[in-house]
Amino acid sequence: MIVRIMGEGQVRLDDTHLAELNQLDDELLAEVEGGDGEGFRRTLTALLDAVRRLGTPLPDDALEPSGLILPSPDSTLDEVRELLSDDGLIPG
Repeated sequence: MIVRIMGEGQVRLDDTHLAELNQLDDELLAEVEGGDGEGFRRTLTALLDAVRRLGTPLPDDALEPSGLILPSPDSTLDEVRELLSDDGLIPG
């Protein structure tokens, strides 16, 4: 799966990591719904760090179709609330 982090670029991520990312996504969704700004910031950082750690960055000039688009690290809780669907950021 190709994951785009807004403002950073794309990362190739093996589907075997989706369960780990889904757990962080569930936490992030709960924090967004509950308006927990501190928890939101902590979990968004953990989610993005996990994608960076588990994935392989694509070259800057690569433009692959992204299966998943994640918000930038400096996104606000309200901006992420707009991006979320009932399923969260990570497809189940």
